[in-house]
Amino acid sequence: MTILEYINSGGSIMYFLLTINIVGFSFIIWKLLHFNSEKKHIKTSAQEILREIVKTNPEFKTEKMLLDVAKDKVYTFSHTLEKGLSTIKIIATVAPLLGLLGTVIGVLSAFQSIASNGLNDPTLFAGGISMALVTTVGGLIVAIPHFVFYNYLNGWLNGFEVKLEDQILDSFVSKDYMV
Repeated sequence: MTILEYINSGGSIMYFLLTINIVGFSFIIWKLLHFNSEKKHIKTSAQEILREIVKTNPEFKTEKMLLDVAKDKVYTFSHTLEKGLSTIKIIATVAPLLGLLGTVIGVLSAFQSIASNGLNDPTLFAGGISMALVTTVGGLIVAIPHFVFYNYLNGWLNGFEVKLEDQILDSFVSKDYMV
């Protein structure tokens, strides 16, 4: 069975799963590239945040005072990086439910075939059972990698926040943000 035959056997639910899978992996690739770019420019980002903090609050004398404001700025900065992660999470959550919907539709179709034709010819209801199983598998195939990538990217973002805070403190101590 080819992939196209497999998708066709799942009906419209499989086409919808395929569509959200493509959308989800587009977001994953975009976030991986974006996060990789930010990782390379963490020192520059820290210096820009520090310049903004010092410009608006020139009276900072201690690292503690700076760190309190820096945490807010880092949170705001990381919130912009977080855009798109919710889409990946939604796809990871919805895909198994769509697979389950396809399962219910397939089983319903099988029972309707049995009700109208009886059990004399098993091939009449096999298509419904096949659709049920195919959509279940399809939903899980879409959900699992999206769930894994969502958790990976979320963990990366949490680690990035810590590194950015450290870089801000390092830049503050070394005064290299004034350059």
